[in-house]
Amino acid sequence: MHLLVTYDVTTETAAGRRRLRKVCQGCKNYGQRVQKSVFECDVDEVERERMIQALTKIIDLKEDSLRIYRLMEPTGQHITVYGWSTKINFEDPLIA
Repeated sequence: MHLLVTYDVTTETAAGRRRLRKVCQGCKNYGQRVQKSVFECDVDEVERERMIQALTKIIDLKEDSLRIYRLMEPTGQHITVYGWSTKINFEDPLIA
């Protein structure tokens, strides 16, 4: 399934800045960054649950926000990008 993961972590304290780095690293384990606090992930149900458990252990539920949206498939028909994009299509051959 295709997911859009967004987060907003309070960075006013050193602990908040550490959480921000950990959330970012956690998201990188499951998808690719498309904006500063936005990741697109292609995961199965088990990976989705693991990701949610890992990320909710990192964030402060009273100060931070984590949102996960399931994207409609096929995503190519429902996502339009304006401006620069660094998205990699992992279904394309890696070597041309």
